[in-house]
Amino acid sequence: MTETLTLPRTDEVAGTWSIDQSHSNAAFAVKYMMVSTVRGRFDNVTGTVTLADRIEDSTIDVTLDVASISTHDERRDGHLKSPDFFDVENHPEMTFTSTKIERTSDDTGKVTGDLTIRGVARPVVLDVRFEDWTSNDLWGKARIGFTARTSISRKDWDLNWNQVLETGGVLVGDRVDIDLDVQLTKG
Repeated sequence: MTETLTLPRTDEVAGTWSIDQSHSNAAFAVKYMMVSTVRGRFDNVTGTVTLADRIEDSTIDVTLDVASISTHDERRDGHLKSPDFFDVENHPEMTFTSTKIERTSDDTGKVTGDLTIRGVARPVVLDVRFEDWTSNDLWGKARIGFTARTSISRKDWDLNWNQVLETGGVLVGDRVDIDLDVQLTKG
């Protein structure tokens, strides 16, 4: 049974929080050859979350360094950085900026925002869950944690490269599942 947590009082958490890169994960998964799933992550993620007195008035701004992509295969990572996919030389960053935040329960919500990849901005909706918080860690910093999930079609961002397989189907799936595990610090 999963324990349900309640967001802390807004006077306890209101203010600007920064992503703790060493305790956060921006991961993705996509089908490969229609058989298995390739998983990867972006190692360099920065950003801020400004929590307002009303959670609906909060804002989120995140930047991912596309060159920090890692799928545990240098050759594949190089191809993903090429003009066939992310075109890191011309588009070194991916960004997410919230446009709407809504609470769906004491510990869940939906965050709508613009995800920009290769200069193309499209709206996405993240299903978010509040994980926990502490007012003081060992170093005197307040911490708060969230997880978020969504799925996108990579073609919506003009990430169209593919190869048709002899057996039918394609080399790289269209749907990309995104999983975020984010820890924020304040202070």
